[in-house]
Amino acid sequence: MVPKAEAAYPQSTDPMRVKQVYLDMIHINEAWAAAGDAKTSMVVAVVDTGVDLTHPDLAGNFVEGTNLLQSGKKPSDDNGHGTNVAGVIAATMNNDKGITGIAPNAKIMPIKALEADGTGGEAKLGEGIRYAVDHGAKIVVLSLGLNKYSDYLANIVQYAEDHDVLLVAAVGNEGTSVKYPAAYPTVLAVGGVTPDKHADSRSNSGPELDLMAPWDVYTTSLGGGYQYQDGSSMAAPQVAAAAALVWAKYPGMHAYQVRDLLKQTAEDLEIAGWDAKTGYGLLRVDQALTQPYTEDRFEPNNRQDKAAKLPVHASIHATLSSAQDQDWYAIDAAYDGAIALLLRSGDSSGIRVRVDSGETYTSGGAADAGQTFTFPVRKGRTYIQLQSVDRTRKTSLSYSLSTDFLIYQDPFENNDKQYKAFALPDRSQTIRGTFHKKGDLDWFVLPIEKSGTMRLRLSVDTARIDPVIFLQKEGEKGVTIDQSGDGTTEISSLMELLPGQYYIRVSNIKDYSEPITGEYALVIEYNPKLIDPNEPNDKSYQATFVGMFSEYEGLFHKNDDVDWFEFRMNKDGLAQVSLTNIPSARTLFATLYDSSLKEQGFYKSQYGADSLFMEKALDQGTYYIKLQADKWFLSQMYQLKAGSYPLVSGFIDIDGHWAVDAISKLTQQEIISGYGNYRFAPDRSITRAEAATVLTRALKLSKLRQLRFSDLTSSHWAYDNVAKGVQAGLIDGYPDGTFGPDRTLTRMEMTQMLARSMNMTGKRRGNSPFNDVDESYWGIGILKQMWADGWISGYPDGTFRPDAEATRAEFVTMLAKVLNR
Repeated sequence: MVPKAEAAYPQSTDPMRVKQVYLDMIHINEAWAAAGDAKTSMVVAVVDTGVDLTHPDLAGNFVEGTNLLQSGKKPSDDNGHGTNVAGVIAATMNNDKGITGIAPNAKIMPIKALEADGTGGEAKLGEGIRYAVDHGAKIVVLSLGLNKYSDYLANIVQYAEDHDVLLVAAVGNEGTSVKYPAAYPTVLAVGGVTPDKHADSRSNSGPELDLMAPWDVYTTSLGGGYQYQDGSSMAAPQVAAAAALVWAKYPGMHAYQVRDLLKQTAEDLEIAGWDAKTGYGLLRVDQALTQPYTEDRFEPNNRQDKAAKLPVHASIHATLSSAQDQDWYAIDAAYDGAIALLLRSGDSSGIRVRVDSGETYTSGGAADAGQTFTFPVRKGRTYIQLQSVDRTRKTSLSYSLSTDFLIYQDPFENNDKQYKAFALPDRSQTIRGTFHKKGDLDWFVLPIEKSGTMRLRLSVDTARIDPVIFLQKEGEKGVTIDQSGDGTTEISSLMELLPGQYYIRVSNIKDYSEPITGEYALVIEYNPKLIDPNEPNDKSYQATFVGMFSEYEGLFHKNDDVDWFEFRMNKDGLAQVSLTNIPSARTLFATLYDSSLKEQGFYKSQYGADSLFMEKALDQGTYYIKLQADKWFLSQMYQLKAGSYPLVSGFIDIDGHWAVDAISKLTQQEIISGYGNYRFAPDRSITRAEAATVLTRALKLSKLRQLRFSDLTSSHWAYDNVAKGVQAGLIDGYPDGTFGPDRTLTRMEMTQMLARSMNMTGKRRGNSPFNDVDESYWGIGILKQMWADGWISGYPDGTFRPDAEATRAEFVTMLAKVLNR
């Protein structure tokens, strides 16, 4: 026997039902089966562009509506959007035409409030809602939105709530803040999900979001046809239609109960519980029609760790079951600020509210008007606890709770007037502020002492701000910068500034004067025109004299600007010139001249590099540097520094070193060399390959043996010298078959290598001359002999440190001593 529920709403046999994939996502077949025989024709008002009143899949499903744009004319659709919405809700079922609406028994009240291009204002929108309420609609779907808060529209929304009419609205499709009227607490705000149940990136989100429904639909179109459509404006009518099914089955429900039932039966998405991206989850019409409604959908929430998540903008109904019951809520704030909590209780017994920051508030039990408590919150989570004031109470206590968020007052207040402008330093900076009150304006004053350039950039993090910049130099006419729209960034041109007081006013567009939950960022890019302290120095005879190791600054004020500098070498040596702080988009050219202006060198910085380094060995005398750039720059100074170092045997790092004599002697004999940059690096550890090379040169070895070390091939730079040293028996490898050419030489290996060059084999007699080398050490014999013959000595503490790394200076000094024996 077929249940009556299935007889009332059989599965659709309409030919295009297969294209309505979104119906399967919300489990419509199960919902129809659960709808029972409820045939009440719920009236759903579509406040939109009108509806195609002759569409074959909609005709007969209308009640009288109105055209608010052209009085006396029918609310016919001249855009197509309203027809799309109506088909999602109430396209006729099983008429062998097209598609099926979610609530095919519902009646559409077409209200034309939008122009043919889909645009409209709050006045007509509010008028449309009021008409729907006054003419019997139980549900109003609003697939449109505005960024602007409106007291007028807020009152209209409350009018609908007071008359037990449910409002359902699309959140918008810009990937930003939820639009109004969806953002009002008593309106069901609906976003859209993709087929894989993720929030579409274009679906607006935020603390006002309630439910999600499929983003893509196949629905009726203007002219009697059908089409695919997408957007949150196609998701909203799905929720409105679901509400019609629920209300038809449970006609005794109030609007807030239908609203709560749809939330509590939604399919959780992404994060458990409510979240700003997916609200309470995906619409599940089947669960809304099969799961029982609970007056308190947040239970169990009697402990802080079980606190129910609430958005900062919410309107809820719940119950305290007894005097012992506690209701905990967690509210996540995106900014510092305050929460205004409006509490209404079912009778006069009162409810105590505790905030986790320590504040306690008690309602007086004013059941009608309620009481509002406002308490500060920090960015992040705040916990709220509710409990009955009457500790002997045995019965339950119902209450309603509305929350609103008030963003923090920025630290620059009070600066709403030009004469109260907040003084800023004359530099580049970023200012973050808020519009925390109605009509808030933020004035700043920037005292400019040096001529320069400035660019202003004003960005916002919410579409509810349409930012405007006003800039005025004191005593002159101001300029307004407002080229973009809601939620965008305003950028000024690059402006030339002369010294003076500059006033900057940051505001929301005039019509958007309400407090805004969001921040703006004002970026001031100020670059003073710098003055080159060395000018004029465009000719060699005007050259700026450079003291050694002192820093000089300069810039290029035009493309053909040239800067000359002069320095003096008091004796032969190595001159070093460094240029730093070069702008990243500039290339610097440097030419070095002697006193007769004969070129000695040309240097060029790499594009994108911020420095240029030059060094050259020069004789005593006067020299000039000519600097040029590929393009002028005024916003930063390059820095020039010159220095000179004496060259000893061609090196700048051995003057005054304890090993200078040995290094100089072996350099002159061409036994040793540096690293090709005027540096010998005497205190650097010497490698085994370097030591073998120096020793081979010193002893003028010529015979070599083919090597079989696993880590030394013939391609190594020191292969031949190592081979000569091995052939002469001066060096050898390690037991594992390696030589370790790039390993550092130890002091013991150095001593052994030089001992072998003198045919010393070591001796065993006598005690160890060093307190850190005992008789078992493998090189003890060599150390005894070399010490006894005066070739080596240890450190003042009596140690030799045989396994420490030998330096280049130590090796050269010991080798020079051997060669001079």
